Amino acid sequence: MTQQGDSWWDELYDESAPDTGPTASGDTLDDRFDTAARATTDPPGDTKSPPDPDPRAAAPASAPAPDRAPAPKSTAPDTAPEPPPVPPAPPVPPAPPVPPAPPAPLAAPVPPVPERAPWEAAATGPRTFPAPPPPLPPAPPAETPTVQVSPDPPEEGPEQEQEPPSAGADPVPTVQVPVPRPRTGFVGGRPPTYEPEPTTLPVARPGELADVVADTVLDGARYGTCTLRAASVRGDSARFRGEPRRDALLTARFGHDEGALVLVAVAAGSRVAEDGHLAAADACRWIAEAVCRSHTRLSEDIRSGRRGDLKSGLHRLTDRTYGKLRARAAERGLAPDAYTAALRCLLLPADPECRTRVFFGVGGGGLFRLRDGAWQDIEPLLPERAAVTGAPVVGFGSPPPVPTAPEAAEEDDRLTMDLGITTAPGPLIEEPVPPPAEPFRFRASVARPGDTLLLASAGLAEPMRGEPDLARELADRWAGAEPPGLAAFLADTQLRVTGYADDRTAVAVWEA
Repeated sequence: MTQQGDSWWDELYDESAPDTGPTASGDTLDDRFDTAARATTDPPGDTKSPPDPDPRAAAPASAPAPDRAPAPKSTAPDTAPEPPPVPPAPPVPPAPPVPPAPPAPLAAPVPPVPERAPWEAAATGPRTFPAPPPPLPPAPPAETPTVQVSPDPPEEGPEQEQEPPSAGADPVPTVQVPVPRPRTGFVGGRPPTYEPEPTTLPVARPGELADVVADTVLDGARYGTCTLRAASVRGDSARFRGEPRRDALLTARFGHDEGALVLVAVAAGSRVAEDGHLAAADACRWIAEAVCRSHTRLSEDIRSGRRGDLKSGLHRLTDRTYGKLRARAAERGLAPDAYTAALRCLLLPADPECRTRVFFGVGGGGLFRLRDGAWQDIEPLLPERAAVTGAPVVGFGSPPPVPTAPEAAEEDDRLTMDLGITTAPGPLIEEPVPPPAEPFRFRASVARPGDTLLLASAGLAEPMRGEPDLARELADRWAGAEPPGLAAFLADTQLRVTGYADDRTAVAVWEA
């Protein structure tokens, strides 16, 4: 290209060169752009700085390029028609300010949906489930349980005022105090040979699962002014050999309110009998049924202090229980002494105004009272059999009366020909059953505040009498203190002594 052509090319694409088209209309693309830019800028009253001016509007329309000569006018006629004038666009009103949108509320976290197995069908209809509970804090070690205790607040002077805690104040610090756990210990010079915990379970047979006996039974209650704790534990030797617990324990309440009567029955089966645990359970159940039928009359006799009526009535109930034991032994094809148990019971009225405690039973064991920090053996004393004079008394271990002829029986209550006096009628027995081999024991005593009454089977009564350290240790734990809880009482009754490995059953009553 020539030099003239180059000059024409530069002038054609130079931004500072004037437009060759008509500019009188004022409706060019640049004008529309400027109008739209002014309409979308900040609304009136905004203090922001105005936009930068368009450099093309600031340049003079007729000023030629400083370094180039003006291009010669073209002599060629215009072949393109002149475009019609476009009317100016109406001004666009400024947009009103848009208020800021409020923040959206935070949505609750959606719990993860558990994956469904491919063979599970989708549930029809909505189903909602509660959210899983938050994870629990880690528990303290089992061997050293702790309790959080708040420290004592500082003492305030007469003129000091306690400021209310502020909302952002730190929480009150806590101190962790270890709580001793009750454990099974022993008294004496050395520990027993057997393990202190259960080892072998008794053998269970099909069809006899209802006769399975638990290793330990624990119970308690509070009525009137007394607190009751009762426990029965299988002995160390029975645990080692896998034999059942032969001691039975039953606690029951009959009646309501102040007329209620609490019965605690303890029975110990024979060690040499295979079914000794069954006999003990039967003895407890049958004496409880008998007391339940007569609890209203027994409760009235206890509160009224009718000691003679109590003794004779409880004697009859005990004799009937042992009569049932002998009948059950005959059903099993056993001798009477092969299906029997020692039975010892306590009757506690629920009336808080009555502090009479009644003990009755048959067989060995122990009855102790802790008063003023010392144990008292209050087992009822039995007279020697050789010292008993007079006619045999039913229930005292004497042989059953010799049956007489009907004619002699009819003349028992008639006048005698020689003396002219009547003979006293014999004792009223509904069922003439032979008495138990052991004499009947009875004691009714009035408790004092602070006393502790202990009824024990032979497995605990023997070490209480034969090992002074055991009696001393229990006296230290129970004298002048609040009644222990169930777990602490169980640990107390399991204080082991070398040479005593039988089942233990203890019933203790604390007087408020």
